[in-house]
Amino acid sequence: MERNPPGGTGPVHVPLGHIVANEKWRGSQLAQELQGKVRLIFEEGLASTDFYLSSKSCILYITEADLVAGHGYKKRLARFRNSAHLQGIVIVEKTQMSEQYFPAAQKFTVLDLGMVLLPVASQSEASCLIFQLVQEQTREPSKNPFLRKKRSMLSESSLVQTVQQIPGVGKVKAPLLLQKFPSIQQLSNASTQELEEVVGRTVAQQIHTFFTQPKRQQSWH
Repeated sequence: MERNPPGGTGPVHVPLGHIVANEKWRGSQLAQELQGKVRLIFEEGLASTDFYLSSKSCILYITEADLVAGHGYKKRLARFRNSAHLQGIVIVEKTQMSEQYFPAAQKFTVLDLGMVLLPVASQSEASCLIFQLVQEQTREPSKNPFLRKKRSMLSESSLVQTVQQIPGVGKVKAPLLLQKFPSIQQLSNASTQELEEVVGRTVAQQIHTFFTQPKRQQSWH
């Protein structure tokens, strides 16, 4: 087993069909349910990463308690995004208790960091999701166009949900915007005139303001 270098963002060797899990998850409901489906290898020193699905992809897990506690999880995600050369998938527990904090987490993860975010209602649901992702890894997704498409759709779904959160956009306008501006970076760099062609003047101005005004601290922390 290759040890992970300090910082927890370097390559980790993950045997096929296994998951390398952060030691802090030992004994958790999530780990117990995963152990019945795949083999878990617990490692210390993984820092910001919770689960490695392969040497190239990993999961950062934000619990209900993390969301309610405040902005600590944002520092962890930002640290990972700035230092890792890995595909990071963010799983967030969206429950009745944490639901009011979820939109801010979604905006920060997808809009600011450009990462894929997947909400789950419980650790049990998360174990099923992680198991599905591991199965994709073992089926060599790089050689399977259907799995590549599924992963792309997963990312697109998260992106559409996030764009819907922008004032004035909603479920109808979000897909229209993403047809012309397929990434958050392109959307944020679009001029008011370009946006007007898709959503009209009023909404175009709202979108432009959303991306250009200084972010208020209370909205993000």
